[in-house]
Amino acid sequence: MSSAAATPSSSAALNGSEAANKRNSKRPKYSKFTQQELPACKPILTPRWVISAFMLVSIVFIPIGVASLFASRGVVEIVNRYETECIPLEMRTNKVQFIQSNASKTCFRIIHVKKKMKAPIYVYYQLDNFYQNHRRYVKSRSDQQLKSNSSFSDTSDCDPEGTTSDGKPIVPCGLIAWSLFNDTYVFSRNNLDLPINKRGISWKSDRDHKFGKNVFPSNFQNGTIQGGAKLDSETPLSQQENLIVWMRTAALPTFRKLYGKIEVDLEVNDSVNVTLENNYNTYSFNGKKRLVLSTTSWLGGKNDFLGIAYLTVGALCFFLAMMFTFVYLIKPRRLGDPSYLSWNRNPGGH
Repeated sequence: MSSAAATPSSSAALNGSEAANKRNSKRPKYSKFTQQELPACKPILTPRWVISAFMLVSIVFIPIGVASLFASRGVVEIVNRYETECIPLEMRTNKVQFIQSNASKTCFRIIHVKKKMKAPIYVYYQLDNFYQNHRRYVKSRSDQQLKSNSSFSDTSDCDPEGTTSDGKPIVPCGLIAWSLFNDTYVFSRNNLDLPINKRGISWKSDRDHKFGKNVFPSNFQNGTIQGGAKLDSETPLSQQENLIVWMRTAALPTFRKLYGKIEVDLEVNDSVNVTLENNYNTYSFNGKKRLVLSTTSWLGGKNDFLGIAYLTVGALCFFLAMMFTFVYLIKPRRLGDPSYLSWNRNPGGH
């Protein structure tokens, strides 16, 4: 009797222990979400689905690639490299000495137009082996100073071009502004000048928000060593677009920057005379300089990469679709019954 009487109390104690264990357990409460039993799309990739997917990608990508390639090939581009040709023959063994001397840097180049170029024709300068993405170079600027004249003395991040020798702040300060590109180009055709429009060559957001309308250059390029072009002290930074274009640093060591726009057509067999001032010192770091004239298309400038990439992916998908079709027809594989897959079984039946 005593053992029988003890049974209910033992059972109650056991139930109480189980309840306590459940309360202290870290196992989440059962739900379809925690057990990953919610309805989900679980497609079975049959050969027909795979072949159709590859074929769809190829049908979409190949026409886009062809259109992109035709647009790129329709762009007329003339590239003229001049950093060596604009050095006198007797000075080509010591180019750095020539570029740092007071000798005349004027150079004359002739550009022959082989295909009609419709306006606007964009004039770029291209520099090679110039690392504008160098950490020290990129950091050497003051964005606050560029935006507001109340921060003109903020040159803490502009070393080594923050202040003059007598402590006056340089506006704009920093290595980027100091090394502003200063080669110049003057174009003519049939003894008539081809004017270059240098307005609207920078990003509007930069003009409106990054460069102040009441910030004027001061103490700029007044040191013993000048890095590049000078700025008009009577013109606010927001209107000096050559500086704005230069201050948007490039990510790669070879880059182009917009110099201006020619707003008349150039005809086939035209000869464009360029009076060029070869001032910028790229010789100290074995850099190259190129003058580029280019039209544009709906895709932008001349760039075959996008079209080739689309064609490559489209052709690869088409090849895979044909290969899978051939294998499916020659040696088809019998599909199993999907109802036996684990996720299609009733979880309560295990």
